[in-house]
Amino acid sequence: MAIYNISNSTRPKTNIPMKQILIVISLCAMWGCTSYANKEETKEEETEFLVTSPLQKDTTVTKDYVAQIHSIQHIELRALEKGYLQKIYVDEGQYVQKGQLMFQIMPMMYQAERQKAEAEVNFVGIEFQNTKKLADSNIVSRNELALAKAKLDKAKAELALAQTHLQFTQIRAPFSGIMDHFQVRLGSLLDEGDLLTTLSDNSKMWVYYNVPEAEYLDYKATANNSPIKVNLLMANNKLFPYPGLVETIEADFNNETGNIAFRATFPNPKGLLRHGETGNIQMTVPLSNALIIPQKATFEVLEKKYVYVVDKDNTIRSREITIAAELPHIFVVKSGLKKDDKILLEGLRQVRENQKIHYRFQQPDAVISHLDLYAE
Repeated sequence: MAIYNISNSTRPKTNIPMKQILIVISLCAMWGCTSYANKEETKEEETEFLVTSPLQKDTTVTKDYVAQIHSIQHIELRALEKGYLQKIYVDEGQYVQKGQLMFQIMPMMYQAERQKAEAEVNFVGIEFQNTKKLADSNIVSRNELALAKAKLDKAKAELALAQTHLQFTQIRAPFSGIMDHFQVRLGSLLDEGDLLTTLSDNSKMWVYYNVPEAEYLDYKATANNSPIKVNLLMANNKLFPYPGLVETIEADFNNETGNIAFRATFPNPKGLLRHGETGNIQMTVPLSNALIIPQKATFEVLEKKYVYVVDKDNTIRSREITIAAELPHIFVVKSGLKKDDKILLEGLRQVRENQKIHYRFQQPDAVISHLDLYAE
């Protein structure tokens, strides 16, 4: 029986050491990783970013100005005579009509003075009549008649003065308006000039607000003779339903703030506005050759606004800008950009300073037109 050894005949013979095989495998793995990294780098470099430029155009923006609201008439009512406050005919917060009696100062002393003046007029009047009869009979001279007439005129003047003092004990409303709180109470001893209360005519309201010098010049450059309309945003962030008109601008600028005061007049038919309120005036301000950019093209660092500007070598660099006005989705740039500058529109978080990028340029008017809200 023949026996065959087949263990060596089925295994191929090789002279390659195992160490060399491992080296070859390692080189292949390194080549694969390097190739993958190169592909990732190429992919990153080939990412296309969207770039645009500022849009330059004449536009208008609505700006808010802190405002103070005043009644068209707001006065202090003061005592014109000395005496005790005898009666109060009105109440705090009450609406009073012009000429309505409000306060009564005890009038006895002034009534006595008027009676005395009336008696003096009667006495001097009798003397004058007697002198006149004698003068007509040529018993006394014309000079004595003139002197008697002068005494009568003086007595009548003193009567008129006493009557005026008596009328001053009654304080009446000089115009229709709303009473403020009382500064005195019934029975108070008043001196001449003591404050009783204040009275406000709120049929119309004067709203004052300050405008910077540059915006004042832009306003005057475009304004015509007709007053412009403004709106009032009240303290509860609701718009006052009636627009106002800018009718007056003060004569001088404030040298400390560089502002000038505007005054707008608002109708107040329902009496909603009161003297001393605050709010914000919304005024449309014209901007000539304004540079407009989307808000999404900016980023903020330490409360400063920046954009990425693409240079001629396709390298991006951050640049600080100053904002002149803010609208929904839009910034109006005051400084930091020119019309022909290219700015990164999207992917601001995917890039880094001094990075070279591939980009596609989109016209600024097309970019602005696709925003939800924009300046017109």
